[in-house]
Parts: sequence; C-alpha cells; structure tokens
Amino acid sequence: CDSLNPMQSTVFDAAYNTRENLLICAPTGAGKTNVAMLTVASHLRDVGLIGSGYHDDDHFYDNGPVTTGKKIVYIAPMKALAQEVVEKFGSKLKCLGIIVRELTGDMQLSRAEADAAHILVTTPEKWDVVTRKGGDGSLGATCGLLIIDEVHLLADERGAVIESVVARLHRWVESSQRQVRLVGLSATLPNYEDVATFMHVDKAKGLFYFGPEHRPVPLQQTFIGVTMQTKDRFQREKKMDEVCYQVVTDALKAGHQVMVFVHSRKGTGSTAKALGERASMEGELERLFTGGDGGEEGDENEARTRYMDRVEKSRNKELREHFGNGMGIHHAGMLRHDRKLTEQMFNDGAIKVLCCTATLAWGINLPAHSVVIKGTDVYMPDKGCLVDLSILDVQQIFGRAGRPQYDTSGEATLITHYDAMARYLDKLVKATPIESNFIKQLADHLNAEVVCGTVSNINEAIEWIRYTYLFVRMCKNPLAYGIGAAQHESDPTLRGRTRELAIEAAKLLDERKMVRYNPNSGNLAVTNLGRTASHFYIRNQSVATFNDMIEKKRSSPTDADLIHVMCCADEFENVRVRAEELEEVDTLKKASCPLKTLAPVEEFSGKCNVLLQAYISRARVNSFTLISDTNYIASNAGRVARALFEMCLKNGHASAALKFLRLAKSCDHRFWWFQSPLRAFDDLKKNVFVALENEKVSSEEGYTTFEKTVSLLDLVPEEVGQMCHCFRDGALIQKKIRLLPRVKCTCTVHPITKNTLRFSIELEPIFNWSARYHGGAEGFWLWVEDSENNRTYHNEYVLFTKRNHPDSTKLELIIPVFDPLPQQYFIRIVSDSWVGVEHLIPVSFRHVLLGGLSSPTFFTNLFDLTPLPVTALADPRYEQLYHNRFDSFNPIQTQLFHILYHTDKPVLLGAPTGSGKTTVAEIALLRMKKQNPKAKCVYIAPLKSLARERLKEWSKRLGAPPLNWKVLELSGDTSHDSRALNNSDVLICTPEKWDLISRGWRGVSGGFDSSSASIGKRFVREVGLLIIDEIHLLGEERGAVLEAIVSRTRFISRFVQAENKVKASNGGNVPELTRIMGLSTALANPYDLADWIGIDTEGFGVDAKQGLYNFRPSVRPVPMVVHIQGYPGRHYCPRMATMNKPCYAAIKDLSPNKPSMIFVASRRQTRLTAMDLISHSATEEDTKAFLNCDSDEYIEAIASTLNDEALKHTITFGIGLHHAGLTSKDRETVEKLYLEGTIQVLIATATLAWGVNLPAHLVIVKGTEFYDGKLSRYVDYPVTDVLQMMGRAGRPQFDKEGVAVIMCEESKKNFLKKFLYDPFPVESCLGERMCETINAEISIGTISSLSDAIGYLKWTFYARRVRLNPSYYGATSSEEDDVEDFFLSVVQDTVDNLQEHGCVTVEKTEGTDYYVGGASLGRAASNFYLQYQTPKQMQSGTRSLKNMLAQHASGTKKSQVAPKDAFLLGNAKTSFRVQGIQTLISKNVVSTYGIAKILHSLSHTHEFNELPVRHNEEELNLELSRSLPWGYDLGKVSFWMDKQKGAGKNILDIMLDPHTK
Repeated sequence: CDSLNPMQSTVFDAAYNTRENLLICAPTGAGKTNVAMLTVASHLRDVGLIGSGYHDDDHFYDNGPVTTGKKIVYIAPMKALAQEVVEKFGSKLKCLGIIVRELTGDMQLSRAEADAAHILVTTPEKWDVVTRKGGDGSLGATCGLLIIDEVHLLADERGAVIESVVARLHRWVESSQRQVRLVGLSATLPNYEDVATFMHVDKAKGLFYFGPEHRPVPLQQTFIGVTMQTKDRFQREKKMDEVCYQVVTDALKAGHQVMVFVHSRKGTGSTAKALGERASMEGELERLFTGGDGGEEGDENEARTRYMDRVEKSRNKELREHFGNGMGIHHAGMLRHDRKLTEQMFNDGAIKVLCCTATLAWGINLPAHSVVIKGTDVYMPDKGCLVDLSILDVQQIFGRAGRPQYDTSGEATLITHYDAMARYLDKLVKATPIESNFIKQLADHLNAEVVCGTVSNINEAIEWIRYTYLFVRMCKNPLAYGIGAAQHESDPTLRGRTRELAIEAAKLLDERKMVRYNPNSGNLAVTNLGRTASHFYIRNQSVATFNDMIEKKRSSPTDADLIHVMCCADEFENVRVRAEELEEVDTLKKASCPLKTLAPVEEFSGKCNVLLQAYISRARVNSFTLISDTNYIASNAGRVARALFEMCLKNGHASAALKFLRLAKSCDHRFWWFQSPLRAFDDLKKNVFVALENEKVSSEEGYTTFEKTVSLLDLVPEEVGQMCHCFRDGALIQKKIRLLPRVKCTCTVHPITKNTLRFSIELEPIFNWSARYHGGAEGFWLWVEDSENNRTYHNEYVLFTKRNHPDSTKLELIIPVFDPLPQQYFIRIVSDSWVGVEHLIPVSFRHVLLGGLSSPTFFTNLFDLTPLPVTALADPRYEQLYHNRFDSFNPIQTQLFHILYHTDKPVLLGAPTGSGKTTVAEIALLRMKKQNPKAKCVYIAPLKSLARERLKEWSKRLGAPPLNWKVLELSGDTSHDSRALNNSDVLICTPEKWDLISRGWRGVSGGFDSSSASIGKRFVREVGLLIIDEIHLLGEERGAVLEAIVSRTRFISRFVQAENKVKASNGGNVPELTRIMGLSTALANPYDLADWIGIDTEGFGVDAKQGLYNFRPSVRPVPMVVHIQGYPGRHYCPRMATMNKPCYAAIKDLSPNKPSMIFVASRRQTRLTAMDLISHSATEEDTKAFLNCDSDEYIEAIASTLNDEALKHTITFGIGLHHAGLTSKDRETVEKLYLEGTIQVLIATATLAWGVNLPAHLVIVKGTEFYDGKLSRYVDYPVTDVLQMMGRAGRPQFDKEGVAVIMCEESKKNFLKKFLYDPFPVESCLGERMCETINAEISIGTISSLSDAIGYLKWTFYARRVRLNPSYYGATSSEEDDVEDFFLSVVQDTVDNLQEHGCVTVEKTEGTDYYVGGASLGRAASNFYLQYQTPKQMQSGTRSLKNMLAQHASGTKKSQVAPKDAFLLGNAKTSFRVQGIQTLISKNVVSTYGIAKILHSLSHTHEFNELPVRHNEEELNLELSRSLPWGYDLGKVSFWMDKQKGAGKNILDIMLDPHTK
C-alpha cells in the first residue's frame, strides 16, 4: 500500500520518532504488525544499522546514538505465527541487509547465528529460557527492542511466561541502567490500562486503544443457540454438524471460502468428514465443495490440479482424503510440511473449506470471508472437564473473518448450546477484564529468578512479584485472588499477601529440594536441582516425581526403570490415552520396544514409554493422533532426559547419569546406544549395522558394539567388507570408523595426602576431523566413578575444537579416597552427542603407597607471651625502623625473637598471610648486619610485583639515614654492573635471576665473560642471609628454581667451610656460612622443608627442631571469618556474572562502611564487576554508596587526571580498578585513594595479592580460576594464591576480625573447604626441570660424574619427598635400595637427554658410573638461562642457513647471475614480491635473507613453546602480521617464485601458534 491506514497514522509519531514503550490495542486485522515494523525501522535507525535520521518538511528527527542493545526480539504466541513473521519481516528487510531468524523449538540456532541476526522471532517460552541464562554478553543483554504480539494472552495459562519475561526485563533495565524499548500488540481489551501499567507504558504518550470501528472490514456476527433434548454426546455432535453444514453451504453458495473452528485435533477430521458425507447425501459435494459457479471454476480446478501431486506425496491419510472433497484440516499435531501445504492450498483457492483448531486464529494470518465456530466446549486436561471457550478466543477467531483488499464485509458465526449463548452475548456486551494466571506457576518462575541471582531472599521475591501483572490485578480486583475486604483494608499495599505468596512458593521449592529456604533469615539459595530445572524448563511437579522415583531405584537402576522415570514427567501428563489407539499401541509395544515398559499403556506414562521407544526404533506409526503425540513426546524427551542426566551427575549417581545421557542421545539421533554407532552415517548400507550389532540388543551386558566396531580398524579393508557383507565397502567403513570421536586417555596417580589423590589425565583425540560430522567442536563428559559404591567423585565437560585438533588436553583432578583403599576407580568418557561412543578406563591403586603420608602435621603452639617492645633490639638505629609503625612486636614475632636476633640458625616460619612475616625477616637481617656489617642479604621474591613492593619499602626504610644500606632489585626488568652488586647490602631478586647469578659462584663462565654467571663468584660467597619468601611455592610451577637455589646455597656454604677449614672448637656443628630463612603459609609437611634448609629435625637435644615454627592457619593477628560459596555453570563468563549480585550483597552485609577488596582473574573482569556493582547500587538509589568524599568536584578532578577510561568512570562511584594494564600513575592514584578511604571498593587482579600491601576489612575472591593461555583453557588458582588473597582480609590496629568470601565453581567447594583449613602438602617440582638443573651444575663443575649427580640430588627437597611419597614421583617403594635405583635411573635418563642435545660429553668407565663434562652448548644454556633443547635448535638453524648460503654462493659463481633485488614474502592472504625491502638491513639481499632465516630459527625455539596466545588474540596477531616486512612466516622467505609454497592451513590456526606470535 502507498499510505498508512488511520490507526497506523495515529501511532506513527510515537512509534517511529520516540523510544517510548507502546501498547497498541486494536481489532484483529487492523494492521498492528505494520506498527511493529515502524518500531523496528525506528530502532534500526537509532542504533545505526539503517539511515541516520528522519526528515519531513518542518523537522529533522534524530535521536542520536542510543546506548542500548542492537538486537530486536519479536515474541509471537505460537511457532506457526513465528514462521509467518520471519517470512514477512525477512522479505521486507532483506534489501537493507537485515537478517531475521527464527528461534523456537523447531529452529535451533548456534550462538554465532543468533549473534549475527538483527531480529530474532521467538516464542514466550523460548525467550524465557534464553533470558534465564543471563549475564553480560548473553543473548538477552543484547536486546534493545522487545515486541510482544498478542499480549492479551496474559489471560491464558501461558500468560505467566509473558509476565515472567516482562518483569525480568523491567528489573534488568533498572539494575543495568540500559534502555530497552517494550512494544505490546493486543486485541481490544476492557482493562487495557492495567496492561499498560504492567508494561510501564506512559498512558499519555504510549497507550493507544482502537475499538471495533477500526476493523478494516465490517463484521456481521451471528450467534446460533442449539437446543439439546438429549444427553447423548453423539446426537448433540450430529445436531451441531447439521447447523454447521447449513452455515457453510450458505457461504459457499455465495462464492466465499469458509474456515470452521473446532476444539480438538480429532474434531478437525471428524467435522470435515461429516460435512463431506452430508454434502454427498444432498448431492452438493461437487457443485459447492469441489467445483464452482461462474467463471472461477477453471481457476479453481487449475489450482486443485497444481496441488494434486504434492497432496498425494503426503503421509497424512486424512489430508489426502479431505482434499478430494475440497476441504482441508489444520492443527498443531500435523507435520510442519503438511500445515504449510494446507495454508497454501486455502490461500490459492484449491480448497474451499478449512476445518482447523483455534491455534490457526492465533498463529497464521489466513483470513476467510466466513468464519464458523462449531461448539464452545473445550476439554481442559488439568481440570479433567469441559469448560467454555474463552471470549478472547472467540474474538480472535472472529477477527479472521473478512479479507482486507478483497472483501467489503466479513461473516462470523458462533454455534453453541442455547444455554451458553446468553453468556457469550453478555461477555461481548460487558467485556470482562483479563486476569492473571501467574499464581499457578509462581513456584517455577520464582525458582528461575533465584537461579538467575535476581532474587536471593523473600523481600526481593516480594519486589519481583510487584513487577508482575498479577500484582496489578490483585490491586484492582483483590477478591479474584482470594483477598477478602477485611484483609485488603488491613493491607492496602498488599505487601502481606505478596509475602504469603512468596513464602508458599519458597516452601514448596524447598520441600522439592530446588531451593534452600531459611525461614528465619528469609534467604533463598539455589540448589543443583533447581538450577537444572530452570535451565531445562522442567516443572517443579516433575522434579518432585523424579526425586521420589530415583531415590527408590538408587542402588542399581535398569534402563527400563529410568525410561519409566522420564515418562512419568509432568511434561507428558497431557498426553491422553484414547481407546481407539490401544490396539496400535500394543502392536508397537511388542514390535518396537527393546526395553520393558513398567506402566500399562492405559496410563499416560505407559503410552509415552511405548511411543518414545517406537520413535527411537524408527517404527512406522499409522494413527494420525499417535503421530502427533509421538512428535510432542519426541520434542520434549531429549530435554527431559538431559535434565535428568545433569541432576544425577550433580548428585553423584554414576549409573543413572550414564543411562540418562545414553537415552538423551538416542532421543536426538533415533537409534539405541546398544546399536552400532555407525548408524550416525546415513550413507552406509543397513547390513553393515546388522553384522556389527549384538543379537540381544536390550541386555545390560550387551553394550560392546563400540569396541567391536573400533576393532575393525585392525583388519584390512577386504576383511572388513567380508565381515559386514559389503565386499566393496571395506575401505569406506574403515573411513567412517576413523570419524567416530574416540579419545585416548592416560592417567597418572599422585598421592597428596592419605585421603587425597591427584589424577594427572591426558586426553588425546584419535579420530579424523570432518567439518560435516563434527562441526567446530566435539564435547565429552568425563567423570571419575567408584563402581562399588555407584558414586562419581568428579565430573568435567571437555571440549575438543577443530582449531586445536589433534592436540591433547591435560587435566589435574583432586580425587578423594577412603579406608580401606579400593582396588581401582574408573574414568568414564562419554561423547556428548555421538550415540554409543564411550570409553571406560580403569585406574588401579595397587602401586599407590600411602604409608609415608599418614603422620600428623606438626604445629607450633603460640605461647601466651608478653609482647616484646621494640627496644629489645638494643640499638637505636634499628629501633627507629619501627618508631612510627608499632611499639611492640606481635605474638609470633615475640616468640621467634630470640632465635632470630641472638642466633644464626636457619629458620622456617609457617604462618598465615598477614602475620608479620616481613618483620621477622627484617629482624634476621638486623642480626646479620650486627654480626658482620659487610655481609649481604639476598631476599628472593617469587613475583616481580612483590620484589618491587619490597624494594619500595626497604629503600625507604633501610636506605635512609641512619642505616644508609644499599638496596638493589635484580629481576628480568633490571640489571646492575658487578661493582654495584658487590657494594650492595640487600639484594632483592626473583628466583630465576638469583639462580643464574649463583651459578657463577665458582667463577666458571665457560668463555661467556659478559654473562651474569661470571660476576657471581665473589658476591655469592659474601651472602650471609638468604631469605626466601613464600617458600611454599616450591610446589608450584617455578618451584624447581627455588629448590636449585637452596640446594646450591647449602652446598656452597659447606664447600667454603671446607675450603677455609673452619672447624668447631668443641667438635660440634658449626652454623653454615649462609643462614637460610624460609617464610611460608602453614605447611602440612614442615619437617621435610626444615630438614632441607638445614634445621635439625631428627635430634632430641636442646637444639632439636630449633628454628622450625609452623603455626596453625587460625593463628592470625586479626582473626578471620571465611565464607565459601559455590556457583554452578559450565562456562566461566556467565558464572562470573552470577557472582556480581552476591558480591554487592556481601559488601553491604559484611562491610558496609569499611574497605573491601575483590580479586578477579583478568582486566576485563575488573571492569565488568565494577559496572555491575554500580548497577546494583543504582537500584537502591544510592549510586555513590562506596564514595567517601565531601564533594563530587574533588573526585571528578582526580578522575580527569587518569588515563584509563573505565577507571575514570568507576572511580566517581567509589570503586577503584587495579591491574597491570594501568599506567603506574593511575595505579598509584588508586592506591592512595583507597588507603585514605576516599574509595571503599577496590577490584584487582590476583597479582595484587602478592604485590601491593593494601589490607581490607572484607576480601572477596570472585572465582578461583584463570585463563591459561598456554593450555587455552581455564585452570584453578593454586591454593597458595587463594590463601594469599584471603590474607589481605583484616587490618591490624583497625579490625577486630577480617572477613573473606571465596566464590568458586560448585564442584571446587569441598576441596577448598579442606585445604584452606588443613595445610596443603608441598611436593617437589624438580623433576620437571631436572635437565636444566643438572646441566647447570655440570657446566659450573659441581657435578663431574653420575655419582656426583646422585650426591647432588640428595641435597634437594626432591630426594626427601621421594622417600616419603614414592608413588608421587614414580619410585617403586621407599626402601633405600629402591630409592637409590630410582635416583640412578633419573640421573641416567637426564644425562642421556643432555648428551642427545649436545649439552654434555660423556666418558664411559667401568661399572655403572661414568664421567660427564660440560659442552659448549650446555654452558650456553646454563649461562644464558635457556632450556636445554634451545642451543641445539639454534645450532641446527645456523648450520642450515650456512649450507643454503654456501649452495647459493656456488650457484651464483656458476651462473654468474647476481641474485634478484627482491624476494618473496609470506603474506596473510597471498604471496607477493616486495621491492627494496632489503634496505631495512643491508644492501646485500643475501644478508637480508640470512637475517630472516635466523629470526625464523630463533622464534621457533623451545623458549617460546609456552608463550600464551590469549582468547581472540589470533585476530590481533593477524592484523599485526600485515605490517611486517617479511610477513608472518619467515620460513617462506626465498629468492625465487617457484620456491614459495602454499600455507595449507587456516590462517587463524597459524596465528594461534606461539612461535608465529
């Protein structure tokens, strides 16, 4: 059309030129869909997807850029209407490049497809599920315009879903402060103002009501009341059919098409049959139904002929029969293809009469001149009786009468009982307000909100209910919701009634274990059951049924038991059992049900069971009603089975979880798990499957088909073909078997404590990847189970991606064991999508020795001593260090003071973070300087940030008068000459730097005079005190370096003593030259560490155990309360999003006016967390709750000096950010504001816990995982890191107690509970760097033979732990002979490795011992701190280059042709020549070529193997590579075009390689 109709013109300005919420109430056919299109065009313009503004003669409308989501979501009441909207919008917007997609139960979209779509058309239930899984970046958060069609469905039982979706949207808009426009389209309603209130529509600007006069086609309504003298249902039906026939034939005689609406699927067919039979009797079938009067007969016959072939191909018998009579049927039980065919035939006039259910009136826009409603009795399954057809349905059906642009009028006829006619006339004259049905489903929707995190207590539940249409109507019509006049008078705001509703729902959910409800506090906590029910849209009645039935079958459920449990779900309750179907159902039961059915087919669960098994078995179902029931069951069965799988897996039911997962996959793919997995391939012949499958397919022992299938790979193709009776297809069958996603699993068991084992698992995909069958990723479920107890102890979802194929994945699992130790556990790996693909790997415990781990942990008791005053130092210079800090030492420092300040014995102090361990180290330093002013102290800090913090503090305090000590930092970022080092007093080092320097203690540099090792000789021998902070990090990745440092230090001390012939005057032990001090958190195995650093742990005299102090984790100067909270969710980012509201609640509850610190894993998380905290504070109308300054101008002035944009924004709300991406000036500003109390909340990355000393009253650890770029997945923080973060809680001299809240993934909760309170044993990591360690000692001359190497090992912590925990390291036992043999084999393997890589030379002698000496490559690795493989790689690269240059030189001489002045580059897209690029290096192209090759060799060394390529970083690498002179692949640089080869790999895959980066 060229212009808008009057209704559309009226709303145009509000729809197109504003962003007001709208409610349009207009009759069916008035053109409401075009109003929706106006709002769509307006939104697309506002977000910049089309146009920039709107012009007319007088004005230019441009709302500017809008801060809202770009996506448009259109909610249609039914899937049929969703399809129509997609076609209509898609065709109109295609020219603008706008993508419209359907997202319903019939049409699933991948996340990428959903993100790419500009408009999503969905159903209320589907959008409810999507928005339940909220969070920043979720699909729901991208929505900027939400259109709800047929919003008057609020009165329907599905209206509760619309209420839930709208209430959730309004609350999200308020909390996130983002604008989302809401548009409602509705039929004429009497109480439209209530709906407007519910939708937050401004009644003056956004509410439009148009009465029946706005119908585009005038409507003639006829009401016929049929008097019934008999109660016989068949007689009444016959009478109705007679009246209906008269109405239909009158319309047909006038040349009009007719739609007859009935109220059951079966009724469509029976009505069409009755009309056809009556027409045949009257002789009018051909004249009125299949032919026509006048000139149109030819057109109609042509249309019928055109559709004849398509109808004949349909499987629907009734469709074919009625088409012959000129009629069609239409209902939701028909296949989508058949429904579409019927609609097209009616539209084109191929059929004249369409018998359909009311779903057609709500769904497809398919008008007819005449509409008939035959009967008004509708069966309600939940009530078990007939009820009146709702007046809304009547109005909706009547709205289909009259075709705009074709008819000048429409006719609508209602045929009902005579006594019901008066009720309908009364309702049409006195329209009844629509009421809410929300109370019936309140419990399910409350559970969804609790799972989302938007409701966490009864008060929030009350607030949530106040956003619903239920609350609006309770205020207007309280009697309808059970609120008497007296109650309303005493509770005018209805808060009491909403509280009752919330508490009733909470109690019901608590009873069904879906929510934990605390009646005293009113708190609501989510459970695994509730979460699973919400995500899979399972009703609470179903969960109650599952709880009861699974508990009864817990010990050993069979497949038949579990399929019966699933079929008892409330979701299938409406499947009716019809007498005429029983015969076919019994036939299906006998022929197509491999599993026993435990309920009679007369019950809904029995019928569902039979139809589901028949569906999986691909049996042919004949009855039309059974086909529709089967489709309904099949569409829900997979979802219910998945929900049951997750419920059982989370509860540890191993057997039930496995069987439900098998069942879910079988429902999806329609074949059984005990059949051949090759059935997934459609191009294989059936006899292949028959040959491979077991005869007793349903037996519990018969699931060996997968193993049998895989074993065919051991045969030659001809034998495979013969076995499968497909003689020519053997190679094809093997090719398909190689596509089955198999996984090779290797597991090593390491004992940690007597009751805890670490499983080191490596999973390697051993299948060929095909994009057709595997897509972009393949998922597997892995769990560790104990078959004896039918329990799972750990479960994990593992994803293999095409991009990383065939790289293996490594997992570290902490698994509990119990006395007596079982013989074995099992690792079960099950494909998430491929039927029958499963692996079961036994993990034997026979070799696991736990005897050495049974000794109880030694703890030092904290004595009740009088705090020692600072004056005990007896030196004014030393006392002034603490003058402004404290007057007396804390209890721990007091207890250690004597051994620190009056002896030179080594000390190991295990105490919680925040116990004052730095001051303990300072006391030992003062002792050393007091005894020997020229001695040097080396402080080893595990992290650069901690080293910088210590340098900053000690330079200020120790470097100032009167001490004036020189404090230097030595890390990878700094360097000093030998004079500065030798003149220093305190050296602060990272472990690697000190390891490198201390390697030169003999002065051996191997000819590398400029190396750090060459300046270490004099300096190392002058070290009097070695302080190793956080020595418990010995058990982490860099622990091997710490171990090498301490072992070498002790060796040097003893060596120098012997060299100087220092002897004790009384023959006793002499203190070692270098005093070693280890600072740690509480330790589980302190004796091993103490013995290793030189403390006597085995004696019984006065000196025994002196220097060993291991205080309990509870011994803190400020006591700490710890809360550990588990959060669900497989995916990291959504899980982090669910923690934001609890973070805000924790701050408000536990530290409302005191400083709080939140630790997160990444810079992005600091920003997202801060934004959510600001949003939550906005909902409480106190956005500046965390800001403590007198004026906004002050904080805004500071914000203007900052560089980081996010920080500029958050700092004005009292929230600071702290991460490595900030400039040092920004970080210092944030630290200053936090310390002075101007900002109350600091959100920092985990590294801050080790660096800046910023204590807080409350510490929240938001997530205990971080993304490991080397492994390309999220991994857990070490327990030591979590303890360090917790240690920031509690401010000495300010707080009586600190509070720590640990928020972790649900499955990690028990592990953290155990090891945060019981110290974690420290194991050695030396084995991982054994080659580098031994090579270094060989290079400097400490080791010259195998026996020397074994002797060196005995100095290490590694040797002590091997004796106590041999299974962890791979030793046979702790017997001395076995340990010696183990050491010998380790040393031999190490030396062999080093020899292979050219690092050492070996001179064989008689016996097992032989001499080893350092080679030049080994000395290079040692002096420049390289991995032992790197020098050999570089040598190979340079030799290769040398040979190529030599060949080139000889070739040039022969040809006398100079090389061309250009060479090839490997570019991201193609290869091309670049002229003159060599001028960057040299005029000589050969020189340039050589440089490129050396860079290629350098970048491909082992040094860069673990360089992380972070998420999406490959895109940045690709962009950077385009500006490089030689492209991304230096290996392709060559002189001649014919030498350039194609990449052969996806460019982004290349960019993921750390060596390319």
